[in-house]
Amino acid sequence: MTPQPELILPAGTLEKLQFACAYGADAVYAGLPQVSLRARTNSFTAAQLAEGIQYAHARGVKVFLTANIFARNLRLEPALQSLREVLRFAPDAVILSDPGLLLLARREFPDLEFHLSTQANTMNWAAVQFWHEQGIQRIILPRELSLEEIAAIHARVPSVDLEVFVHGAMCIAYSGRCLLSSYVAHRDANLGVCTNSCRWQYALRTPVLEERQRPGEYFPIQEDDHGTYILNSKDLCAVNHLDALWKAGVRGLKVEGRTKSVYYLAHIGRAYRKALDAIQRGNPLEPSVFEDIHATANRGFTPGFLIRVPEASRQNYELGSSRYTRYKFGAIVRRYDPAQQHAELEVKNRIAVGDTLEFITPHRTWTQQLRQMVDLSGNPLTVAHSGGQNVLISTEQQVEAPFTLVRVPYEP
Repeated sequence: MTPQPELILPAGTLEKLQFACAYGADAVYAGLPQVSLRARTNSFTAAQLAEGIQYAHARGVKVFLTANIFARNLRLEPALQSLREVLRFAPDAVILSDPGLLLLARREFPDLEFHLSTQANTMNWAAVQFWHEQGIQRIILPRELSLEEIAAIHARVPSVDLEVFVHGAMCIAYSGRCLLSSYVAHRDANLGVCTNSCRWQYALRTPVLEERQRPGEYFPIQEDDHGTYILNSKDLCAVNHLDALWKAGVRGLKVEGRTKSVYYLAHIGRAYRKALDAIQRGNPLEPSVFEDIHATANRGFTPGFLIRVPEASRQNYELGSSRYTRYKFGAIVRRYDPAQQHAELEVKNRIAVGDTLEFITPHRTWTQQLRQMVDLSGNPLTVAHSGGQNVLISTEQQVEAPFTLVRVPYEP
């Protein structure tokens, strides 16, 4: 078997980068908003990226800089300037999708390692070979490829590292090459400001389309014998296919979600880390792997295009947003006093005295009932809500701050 693939986790903020390192990442991917396809919810600055790169490298974790916009003429020089700001901090590679940016970046940074974004839609071995000849060392393959196609690509061009997405949201278009958000909301998906218009709930007002949150605003649409379809994919989950991807020669297994919470990042990172390590030891996946995955908000799961499944089974026809089904994100442990056995919690969703709290760390889970809670001034509380001040609770076991989370069993 080839060496164990890298587990590559998303890092949408400096804090998320730190959580990714704690919860099993071999590498993280992060980028500045000016050149990244997560512009609306990306607050990274060059200084924060520099700190993040130093933090990750000190823990043996690689950092891949994401610069995968499709640049218009006016954006070429600003994009290069953004790269110049960050490349002096020595990220391990840069992820690009625009051939023009690749050309200019290779001229200016000839010794840098370049990866090709999934946005480039590299669907076959000849395209992989082409990009390799342009200086690309790793190809992030589209989600639309099957296991057999991935294995065939590796067999034809074994010298090129292959990376695939194994978990997270899926787009209705080929890896985001979509204009729906531009048309409906005037936000360009290929410049990092997609509004996920495909997931909105619509009502048909023949011959126009109306989105529920904007009554009276109509979009012309036609319906034929096959109907009118706006697609809302389930989330990708390939945890049951990691062994096959490994055997197919994949070198990087990537989790989508730079805009997701640290709760999502910790659970999914821990699940896939445990899964990969179990496969390496020749062991079956533990139930806790699936427990962690299903503890996150999701739209339902599908293996996507990795295996042949009926088209309808990939879609969620009930809800356009993610929802919790078993747990909700209760709190982050911000500080722990071992002498007093007190944990300071930053509350993320309602918690109340009497709740069962499950404490999540990189390596274990433990449970206790919340018997009492006070604010930071010592005043007793029975309920705490997100957005309020932090609270103090007594714990029955030592807490590993700052990378411990609290989840609460939940029934929607």
